[in-house]
Amino acid sequence: MQQVVKKFLGLVTKYSLPVFLIDTATLSHLLQESPQPRDTQDSLCRSFCTHREFTTFALLAKLWKYDASLAQAAAECGLEFLEVRGKDPRLVGLDDLSGTEIPLHFLFRLNGNAVHLLVFYERSGNYLWHGALRLKPNMDRKFVSFRKLDFGRQAGAYDRPELVPASVDGLDVRIPENISRFLNEHAQARFLECRYKDARAFYQLYPDDTSPEAMDFRMKAKSLLHLAARTLGDLGVPFWLSSGTCLGWFRQCNVIPYSKDVDLGIWIKDYRPDIIPAFQKSGLPLKHKFGKVEDSLELSFQGLDVKVDVFFFYEEDDIVWNGGTQAKSGKKFKYVFPRFALCWTELVELKVRVPCETLDYVEANYGPNWNTPVKTWDWKTSPSNVKENGVWPVREWDEVIQVY
Repeated sequence: MQQVVKKFLGLVTKYSLPVFLIDTATLSHLLQESPQPRDTQDSLCRSFCTHREFTTFALLAKLWKYDASLAQAAAECGLEFLEVRGKDPRLVGLDDLSGTEIPLHFLFRLNGNAVHLLVFYERSGNYLWHGALRLKPNMDRKFVSFRKLDFGRQAGAYDRPELVPASVDGLDVRIPENISRFLNEHAQARFLECRYKDARAFYQLYPDDTSPEAMDFRMKAKSLLHLAARTLGDLGVPFWLSSGTCLGWFRQCNVIPYSKDVDLGIWIKDYRPDIIPAFQKSGLPLKHKFGKVEDSLELSFQGLDVKVDVFFFYEEDDIVWNGGTQAKSGKKFKYVFPRFALCWTELVELKVRVPCETLDYVEANYGPNWNTPVKTWDWKTSPSNVKENGVWPVREWDEVIQVY
């Protein structure tokens, strides 16, 4: 493995390609090992020799200019070469379903070992994106053990890592400064692209509202979503798009103009008591607080004519649920969803999470006719997954029903 890495680094140096090491096994080893002197004999192949057939590097697309002669130069170095291209999502939109292809993955092989070079592209939400590795019909499916590769089974999204120089097995490379953070990101990096083709079909049936009022709401909702993301990000609290905000992304790649608020979901295990003061410090006063941490907690913060509702989700057997409370009666409601994982996507130029199983999530909430707009909505009766869940005892009302 060290031999193919050495040849690869010589090749990219010749082409001035600013690559950096992202191989998960090698980075994990670097994280655990104590520094070794460069001239120590047994350190010659401590990190790259992980008994795997590949090592992964990455390249920032904006820092290089594609050169078709790379394949020939690789061959002259004795490296077999495979390039995988895919559609450029940055050029796709409701008005243009672009088919433009860009290089996504390069593979260099020598004696059964390979270097996988992943190409990161900058997206408008100020994050790095890489595409899925999908082989064309005429490509060699045995070039490497594709199923074993760490990157490429799905598209992925990452924050831009700070890079530092390092010597790995006597080879000079660059690595993420915060290895632990990068590895944690990798474990939950899966990215879902917006369904532009379906969104365009939706708008052909239901033309978009471009009135000044609708445009004003969307602008305020975008600003509020960015502010909420910064506030929760500073606290290290993960969240996802929920309810109508999730439906808007999934159905029409945008905020629904008549929804009148922004809806977020948070696991109750990620609740922190400083969430409320953090939002207030960001200029979003608390509008109401329903429930308690042990049961049906829900927060609402007031922005400029638009509020952000934060629903806390509880895990229970094979389902998850969030609660609702009617202030005047103390009645409790429960909204039940099938379990789901979280993926990244982009909405209003923001890298943000959504349930990976988005269709199941949306159908649970809005039923099989989720693709048909419904402008009259009663949160107590309209959702397909709403259930009555008892009544708060009157003695607890001061705690569980707080309206400001």
